Amino acid sequence: MKSQRSNSRNEALLRAAAELFASQGFNATSMRDIAKAVGMLPGSIYYHFPSKDDLLLAIYEAGVEQITTTFEAAIDSEDPWQRLQAGTSALIRAVSEESAYTRVIFKVTPDEVPRYRLELITLRDAFEAKFKVLVDDLPLQPWVDKHLLRLMILGAGNHAQLWFSPRGGRSADEIGEQFCRFVKEAAST
Repeated sequence: MKSQRSNSRNEALLRAAAELFASQGFNATSMRDIAKAVGMLPGSIYYHFPSKDDLLLAIYEAGVEQITTTFEAAIDSEDPWQRLQAGTSALIRAVSEESAYTRVIFKVTPDEVPRYRLELITLRDAFEAKFKVLVDDLPLQPWVDKHLLRLMILGAGNHAQLWFSPRGGRSADEIGEQFCRFVKEAAST
């Protein structure tokens, strides 16, 4: 019974911390703020998470898992262009949805948490490597720098929370289709 309560309490702590980190920032949020949000005594949090840094690492892990799950479910085609389109659309959807976990990934930089800087970068890089595979599979002209192309796609997708609106006239799928079309028409063989 204790492990169930612990798991439930951990989830509540993670949700509250993610909301607070996403809305007010990592450095501006105290353990006291998080405790208050879940109705705990501040010292009780340390039973579940030894530090605020540990909470952030768990939130990053959950956020990357959400984005990865959405991405992997979308890219089931054999056609490399369809995979790029589906992957780009999935990234835009994952980044722009109202998940505090994914908002934290884009709001809190690894440099803000020196203790886990390398772990946070590793989590981010593991997801970005999935886009490397998508771009590497494309039949592109020899002049195309695949590394830069991947960075351009990721840069646009990772900032979708700033520019994408479902009421903006185009869906994430339509935008993914346009991105893919730009690349295909400009750089394919």
